[in-house]
Amino acid sequence: MGIFERYLSVWVGLCIVAGVVLGNIMPGLFQIIAKLEWAHVNLVVAVLIWLMIYPMMIQIDFSAIKDVGKKPKGLILTLIINWLIKPFTMAALGWLFFRVFFANWVDPQSANEYIAGMILLGVAPCTAMVFVWSQLAKGDPNYTLVQVSINDLVMVFAFAPIAAFLLGVSDIEVPWETLVLSVVLYVVLPLVAGVFTRRLLEAQDGGEKLENFLRHIKPWSVIGLLSTVILLFGFQAEVILSQPQTILLIAIPLLIQTYGIFIIAYLAARSLKLAHNIAAPASLIGSSNFFELAVAVAISLFGLHSGAALATVVGVLVEVPVMLSLVAFANKTRHWFPEA
Repeated sequence: MGIFERYLSVWVGLCIVAGVVLGNIMPGLFQIIAKLEWAHVNLVVAVLIWLMIYPMMIQIDFSAIKDVGKKPKGLILTLIINWLIKPFTMAALGWLFFRVFFANWVDPQSANEYIAGMILLGVAPCTAMVFVWSQLAKGDPNYTLVQVSINDLVMVFAFAPIAAFLLGVSDIEVPWETLVLSVVLYVVLPLVAGVFTRRLLEAQDGGEKLENFLRHIKPWSVIGLLSTVILLFGFQAEVILSQPQTILLIAIPLLIQTYGIFIIAYLAARSLKLAHNIAAPASLIGSSNFFELAVAVAISLFGLHSGAALATVVGVLVEVPVMLSLVAFANKTRHWFPEA
């Protein structure tokens, strides 16, 4: 591991501070960047995430993907966690904290909106960033791609019905442009570019140029991650400083949900005797969220300045440091699982 990857948690911490500081010093600049979006997808963030994912997509060997079906347990675990457990535990935690524990500190209307935002996060499993977490946990890139692809396919059909059921709304409007555009930007385009690059380099000398290219491009993946962190925290810098108590209240159940889902998935993977390079990504997919979609739906349903939108934004704020801690834990407990 290079110095960037070895001390990634330190760099992320510094970037969080830098984002908050810069967002308050130069709010106009971040407002301009925030407006560069289409279908609620920020194009600058999309480019940075693309930069993160592209090196990982080059590592995917399509000739090995056909073997994924021989190990279905990891795929089944991913689907059960993401669609039969996670949305409902998120809704339960939101109700428990904002209807019971925090009832004296939050008015009923705001509580309803915070719960709604949490539910939208819970129904949107991660699409893009999971490739980063998988690589850091030394996951199988081929298997991770299949896990994400199946999740995306299920999400097209299951997101609206589950969200509508948990929100108690029958006419929920899903921004399909956001969903489709996000999948294209974060999965399809970098995958196509990665496959083309891999085949081009392998055809030249059988693999040596491919390894050299990967060695030189990997640092850009970390740079993309750190730049994304600065932007996300810069976008929300004023909110972070103006509503610290509210953000803390929302963050508590979100943290419990994230760590709780990871524990459930990780222990289930261990009981299933999955290899670590399959178990770790399966657990990390369930723990992280497709925050772009959750934010977009919250804004379209409840408004830009609603409690629901704020809750989805808090989900963005806590995700990176929390997921890094889970990656570190997964790496330290590699010996719990059989080798691939």
